Amino acid sequence: MFLRFRIERVALKSDNRGATLLLPPEAVTCDTRRERVAKFVQVCEDGAVPDQATILHADLDSFYASVEQRDDPALRGRPVLVGGGVVLAASYEAKAYGVRTPMGIAQARALCPHALVVPPRMSAYSAASKLVFEVFRDTTPIVEGISIDEAFLEVGGLLRIRGTPAAIATRLRAEVRDRAGLPITVGVARTKFLAKVASAVGKPDGLLVVAPGEELAFLHPLPIERLWGVGPVTAGKLREHRILTVGHVARLGEAALVTLIGAHAGRHLHALAHNRDPRRVRTGHRRGSIGAQCALGRRSRPFEEIDATLAALVDRVTRRMRSAHRAGRTITLRLRFGDFTRVTRSRSLLKATMQTSAVLTTARQLLAEARPLIDLRGLTLVGVAVGNLDSDGAVQLELPFEVAVEDSLDTALDAVRDRFGSSSVTRAASLGRDLNPSVPILPD
Repeated sequence: MFLRFRIERVALKSDNRGATLLLPPEAVTCDTRRERVAKFVQVCEDGAVPDQATILHADLDSFYASVEQRDDPALRGRPVLVGGGVVLAASYEAKAYGVRTPMGIAQARALCPHALVVPPRMSAYSAASKLVFEVFRDTTPIVEGISIDEAFLEVGGLLRIRGTPAAIATRLRAEVRDRAGLPITVGVARTKFLAKVASAVGKPDGLLVVAPGEELAFLHPLPIERLWGVGPVTAGKLREHRILTVGHVARLGEAALVTLIGAHAGRHLHALAHNRDPRRVRTGHRRGSIGAQCALGRRSRPFEEIDATLAALVDRVTRRMRSAHRAGRTITLRLRFGDFTRVTRSRSLLKATMQTSAVLTTARQLLAEARPLIDLRGLTLVGVAVGNLDSDGAVQLELPFEVAVEDSLDTALDAVRDRFGSSSVTRAASLGRDLNPSVPILPD
């Protein structure tokens, strides 16, 4: 069976006779010296505890909205929407009325007329995220950040000094509440996939442990949308064939799935439906791409406005690249049309770059090629990303060895924005057009 915990103030410890003792939190000693912790983590990697659910997926609940409710007591217990034209986050009180992200504010207000709308405060969210990740790193040295509000943690080597994974997760939740003042849900399982599913099922503010040997009994009754990679299109195809749950996917067989949804997706979903996920929790992994996107809403927009939005997004992305010392070769344009279908267009350069003008030129070419589709179907979202990133930010020099004027301009603009703020310098075409606030991201 799987176990669901909502315990805040209890820790577990085993004595020499194997008995389980319930201790108050103040009686539990937690050695946070990373050298000692790393030794026990290595024991786990060597296979000393192979049969336990030792992967934690910790996910903050409605992160932006929770920060606003933490900082303003008047918002607690009330439906809160964070955003401007688009809902960036909604409290669970607002979600109860059907509000979801990224829904337009007008639509959200129609569903929940008494919702309180607050503007985003990205600096506050970044500060809160840093506090939470300090708790993660004080718990275990093996932390794989997924975004600013969620991470995977491997705790298998901590049994002797911290207790069982369930006990560690219980203390983790209490620490996040005490030090950051935020609710967090933790899922515990033997695979990363199932730990993430467990945290999603355990929300809000819960702890869900999927016991070894009972994973499929927990997983198979869940709807197919719980499988990674199943979006509206794939779900529609499966439901047309009366495949409604993860158990239906598991019983269908890999060959039939490949026929329905393609080779890669079919094999992927078949493996997940049987809880086969060999990925380990990794540390020090750098992101494969850097990107940004902007929701445009449903109203029709002139192509010039779309181009100005794209240019502002490129400015944001290339500034992040230079800050992280990462150069990239592949520029990808992401579009979402008025019927909410999506397309991507990409092009690779001959050499890696972090230069704004080079990325913008390629992105504009891709946008121009997609203009007939935009004119026909409308556009509700535009995004740009740079992939194939070099690890050290090295850029191939060319003869003659001179510093490009564009590089000097980028450096000067970065210095101004770092000192006086991102909005201190902007393109003339972007005046009067507010781009969505830059979403905080994890350090690269």
